[in-house]
Amino acid sequence: MFEVARYEAERRSVGAFVAAAGLSLFAALFLAIGPSIISEVDFTAYFEALPPAFQQAFAVDAMGSFAGLLAVELYQFGWVIMLGIYFAYLGGGSIAGDVESGRADMLLSTPLSRSRLVGEKFLSLAWPVLVVNVVVGAVVYVGSLLVDEAIPLADVLAVHALSIPYLLLTAALGVLCSTVFDGAAAAQRVAAGLVFALFLVDSLVAGTDFEWLGSLSPSRFYDPSAILVEGEYDLLGALVLAETAVLLLVLSLLVFQRRDL
Repeated sequence: MFEVARYEAERRSVGAFVAAAGLSLFAALFLAIGPSIISEVDFTAYFEALPPAFQQAFAVDAMGSFAGLLAVELYQFGWVIMLGIYFAYLGGGSIAGDVESGRADMLLSTPLSRSRLVGEKFLSLAWPVLVVNVVVGAVVYVGSLLVDEAIPLADVLAVHALSIPYLLLTAALGVLCSTVFDGAAAAQRVAAGLVFALFLVDSLVAGTDFEWLGSLSPSRFYDPSAILVEGEYDLLGALVLAETAVLLLVLSLLVFQRRDL
């Protein structure tokens, strides 16, 4: 059981630890320079100079505190945008890559069903999601203690735990694109582009008559600044993200069942 999931997870391990190492270095940089930035930069003037859409997109009004700076620079940019795009890209190549190479025909010639193949491919993406969150979460918490800007452990755990449904949803979106498009490159580009486009929609419609459109974006339901600055945990938002990820996965199963290979 789960042979495909185990194989794919092992194959993704190197990339997962490389991503975790890169984000850990990024986090360490802001942990090191964050306290001096907070004491030296006039954030009031900085906020006023930025366009409203940019302020909304990156929650720059939270940057007046160390936790807020970390939330914007590491989590809003690194997690919501970069990791969201990364996992959508990974998901985009999961099925389409095997179809393109002919490996899917070989796998499906065994007693492996199409639905199980899609399910195990998606399951394998949970491993890099966990690796990145555990490694970087530990670096952030320990680093904040070392620079005497301790962030509550509960907030660090929450910002990473609540990111898991968000990242799994972006991965599920990638898997759906992977079952729709013939080529892996096309599926990956579309999936990554959709994540970024939805983020922009959520940012641009904020405070307008079309703000309801932002509810179509997964970024609406995961707010690192609210967690780290205000200690607010959006459990309902995490549930919405998880349910949407399941819905996208089910849709992927249905599409792949009817697809000619």
